[in-house]
Amino acid sequence: MKKNILLLAAASTLFLSPSLALGAPVSPDSAAVASIRDKALQSDSLAYDIVEGLTTEIGPRQGGTEAEARARTWSVSKLKALGFDNVRIEEYQMPTWVRGEETASIVAPFPQKLAIAALGNSGSTGEAGLEAEIVYFPTIDHLRAAPDGSLKGKIAFVSHNMKATQDGSSYGAFGPARFVGPNIAAKKGAAAIVIRSIGTDYHRNPHTGNTNFDPGVTPIPAGALSIPDAENLERMIARGKPVRLKLKLTPKNVGMQTSGNVLAEVKGSNPDLPMIVIACHLDSWDLGTGAIDDAAGCGIIGAAAKHLKSMGQPKRTVRLLWAGAEEVGIWGGRDYGEKHATEPHALAMESDFGAGKVWAVDFRLPESASALRGQIVSALAPLGVVPRKELAGGGADVGAIIAAQKLGIIDLQQDGTKYFDLHHTPDDTLDKIDKAELRQNVAAWVATLALVANYDGELKPEAAR
Repeated sequence: MKKNILLLAAASTLFLSPSLALGAPVSPDSAAVASIRDKALQSDSLAYDIVEGLTTEIGPRQGGTEAEARARTWSVSKLKALGFDNVRIEEYQMPTWVRGEETASIVAPFPQKLAIAALGNSGSTGEAGLEAEIVYFPTIDHLRAAPDGSLKGKIAFVSHNMKATQDGSSYGAFGPARFVGPNIAAKKGAAAIVIRSIGTDYHRNPHTGNTNFDPGVTPIPAGALSIPDAENLERMIARGKPVRLKLKLTPKNVGMQTSGNVLAEVKGSNPDLPMIVIACHLDSWDLGTGAIDDAAGCGIIGAAAKHLKSMGQPKRTVRLLWAGAEEVGIWGGRDYGEKHATEPHALAMESDFGAGKVWAVDFRLPESASALRGQIVSALAPLGVVPRKELAGGGADVGAIIAAQKLGIIDLQQDGTKYFDLHHTPDDTLDKIDKAELRQNVAAWVATLALVANYDGELKPEAAR
């Protein structure tokens, strides 16, 4: 009870102090921030409750599908029950691709089955499948260098050497094998393409994910092999004999379907201050239950916003964006950016890198907010979070609104060392969530939000120049 009284007293100082009405940049009392941070670190259960609910009651929820629609309904009910303001769905239409049958097997010279998953937007082999000789490319650059037309009637196989990194930078370096590899192979005449999964684990689980074809390029069948199978295929090729693969992928496009974003708010006391938007994505790929990617993010920002609300009314409105259809093309983020392009925002944040501990913080703020930056660094230090010199970049679902309004950005960087063991695989399930690490995320988020949501100075970098 004494602890609650101290928290109430600190919160009263934070929200009722006469100095807040003077117009100068003011931040909340550090004791109040520390108190709510430590409470979240020690006892938050809401973030896990959200992740558990989404993965248990909804499960896989690919964009544009009936399951994603059920996830929106679930989310509205949950956010209303938590007492958020203006909870609603904003729908939009999007083209929708769905998985079909998928098999792969070496026909010669060493017959055996391979574990494969079709990539989003893959073309179909048809029910009969196709059989062809494999042409091996150690990297995407080797595929780029192949002569035009040289792959006619062949199946391209693209490998890489992705390694685990704390900051996830390996995804940008090796992801192009999936992002653009199928498009390049199609232009060079390939009948199909298989790639080594963009991941770092050695389970026999392929990693799916989206690929895209240029306008006018007919999509070819495109699949990802599990890493053990990809390495086995490399060993076969190294023996110097032609390798033939039989492939069957039967996905299809089902036309325009409804997706949508779920929005909710912690309403601010000063409508003249532009809002803060915090985002996650509600959809997931269809192979796992989407615990790490990205029910965890929705749990983190939902719990942090609830803890912020428990402190009293902040000065700025904080809007939660649980975006739809991120995995299959960032449709929700783009729709939000278009619909809200003229609605004043100040700053954006996103959680979409699993549930590993926050280890660093990056900023994109004006010089005038240097004191705020220092306060955030101090508030995060007890959590083991350090500031970096890199400029914050935001995330996929806030990218459009950041571009439209040149927003301030704060990135709470999570440890991604194990993230690509699970990313887009059947292994992305609830048991992979570490509750203590999830609570640490919530603590970092609420400490940051408590400071920025009650800061009345400029947060946009360019506006301050």
